[in-house]
Amino acid sequence: MKITDIQSFQPPTPGSPGDWRTQLGQIVVRVRTDAGMEGIGVGGGGAAAIHVIDTVLRDLLLGCDAGDVEALHRAMCEHTVFYGRKGLVVMAISGVDLALWDLRGKAAGVPVAKLLSGGCELLRPMPTYVTVFDDEEAEAAMAGGHGAIKLHVERFGDRPDPADIAELTKRTRDRLGGEKQIMIDAFGRWDVDTALRVADAVAPFNLAWLEEPLPPDDLAGYERLAATSPVPIAAGEHEYLAEGFRQLIDRRLLAVLQPDVNWCGGMTTLVEVYLLAEKANLRVCPHRGFEPFALHAICALDAQPLAESPRTWFNCLAGFPQIRDGMIHLQNAPGFGVSLQTPSQ
Repeated sequence: MKITDIQSFQPPTPGSPGDWRTQLGQIVVRVRTDAGMEGIGVGGGGAAAIHVIDTVLRDLLLGCDAGDVEALHRAMCEHTVFYGRKGLVVMAISGVDLALWDLRGKAAGVPVAKLLSGGCELLRPMPTYVTVFDDEEAEAAMAGGHGAIKLHVERFGDRPDPADIAELTKRTRDRLGGEKQIMIDAFGRWDVDTALRVADAVAPFNLAWLEEPLPPDDLAGYERLAATSPVPIAAGEHEYLAEGFRQLIDRRLLAVLQPDVNWCGGMTTLVEVYLLAEKANLRVCPHRGFEPFALHAICALDAQPLAESPRTWFNCLAGFPQIRDGMIHLQNAPGFGVSLQTPSQ
């Protein structure tokens, strides 16, 4: 099954956040083969990533065996190593890698989760959590039966008053009760001292984790937090390739790893992260885990499955499974089970 064409485009995303996610944008990648099959993946990096695919990755992969996904992933990384070990290029590779995994599942006639585990029970329900940005969203999430709620606290600023976040956390805990999980997401906006003050303030409310309190490259800061924070620290949404995660794991900087399958290097990298984390006895909870790409890995590989709610503004694909009473399970469709529902551009 030889690769005959690779195309990528940036779909319209009305309602997306007014930051780099919109300014650069998510991309859809389609890989076609001489067997008449098409694989679909999603990456990041917008027009810059599309340029990488059109000018570098496409020429590298045309004519290659689409089934040797891990070897092709390695070839893409080696071919771009001088300028692409993090960021935009890896986001482009992620979309191509996912399209190749989609092809692999379609060629075998099974969901990707079956490829990852063999005996994966696709019908097992998996709990979900919702990321909320205000009290109105929190109320809706609490009424939806989700297993956990993540409070996005960017609105409190770069140097928030810990008492304000503690009051929000207490209010959420009082409404949720003691059984369900609460997390806090700082979006990489704080320094170490702020993170520790907030962690101390919210520790009485039994948080599952404090997410990305520092910028992703502040490894010394994460080392200090790992040693002193009373709340488990999570991050990795903005980390890339197995080599990047290996450093986080070897230095024991995090309690929870959060790779984003559409950015970190695709399914090939996500599988590598799961294997590394298992050896280190660390938890993996992929960013955007509800969306079909990461959900297959969660179903097949995760001992503590928990899927994050999707982006409501990224709706160019059909085939997303539905959340019912806070639970979700995969559909029994080959590959990732997704298809385009808007025309390419």
